[in-house]
Amino acid sequence: MAFFKKLFEQQNDDKGFKPAPFETGYFGTVKADPNFNAQNDAAKLKKAIETKGVDEATVVEVIAKRSNAQRQQIKAAYQQSAGKDLVADLKKALKSDFEEVVLALLMTPPEYDAFEMKRAMKGVGTNEAVLNEILGTRSNKEITALKNCYKEVHGELLEENIKSDIKGDLETTLLALCKATRSEDRNIDDGMAKSDAKALFEAGENRIGTVCSVLIDILTNRSEAQLCKILQYYGQFSKDGLAKDLEGELSGNFEDCLMTLVKGAWNKHAYFAERLQLAMKGVGTDTDTLTRIIVSRSEIDLLKIMQEYKRMYGKTLQEDLLKETKGDYEKIVLALCGTP
Repeated sequence: MAFFKKLFEQQNDDKGFKPAPFETGYFGTVKADPNFNAQNDAAKLKKAIETKGVDEATVVEVIAKRSNAQRQQIKAAYQQSAGKDLVADLKKALKSDFEEVVLALLMTPPEYDAFEMKRAMKGVGTNEAVLNEILGTRSNKEITALKNCYKEVHGELLEENIKSDIKGDLETTLLALCKATRSEDRNIDDGMAKSDAKALFEAGENRIGTVCSVLIDILTNRSEAQLCKILQYYGQFSKDGLAKDLEGELSGNFEDCLMTLVKGAWNKHAYFAERLQLAMKGVGTDTDTLTRIIVSRSEIDLLKIMQEYKRMYGKTLQEDLLKETKGDYEKIVLALCGTP
């Protein structure tokens, strides 16, 4: 359970997973254009698409500098004025990773989550990390919207597709998260936190084998605030702490799923910062992960994620994006990140 170990060893470190304070406000990098005109933007995009070789700079300027709600209006205006579907026209005109970002930005957030979930389960093999990331970090409202959209677009139930593709403890965990009934109460029940911490200890370290059902029940039902308190109380029952106790008990995608829930509760911005850094680490760049996180968090908390990235890795997200990406893809992801 190397992730758990790292998480708790670093929780008081300047560059580790520090608990995030609860803050309210808008921490997105993309804001609505105050001088927005859907018809003008639709005309600009039509001209950019029809330009020989495509005017990608205009596509970036219009698509990346408008809010998602404004982009939906641009799609409608384009359909009305050009008599064609903007998404279809851009699909023909653009290519590669740049196309992926533009098309992602033109979807509503639930549509994009549904698209990513479907893609993760399509074809041979399943990308469990994507399922863990999305279901493990979204609110109940977001998961409900995702499920409704999934059914509407794909004509299938998300839960049924998960059952077909995933088995064992991971299936149980993902289906529990799909219920979208997890507590979101910011108030902490101290007594319950102690009781849950003891239950986690009894289910793992204090017996031979691990009772995964107990871990799943607690981690998928308790609020993020409550979960932070449980993790703090766990130290009263074990001198080694949860990290060392669970190391070696779990592995693979199930471990990753539970770690998503733990890290998301402890510091969601740090969790996403780590995912972004891992996507650029080593040989090759995982542009799918970069695109998904930057697009999906651009109107939620990308500013906070970038702050955590700088704290954890000593450089800005933009610096690493400049090293690891290129061309029009680089331009649009940097535009979404805003000013360094």
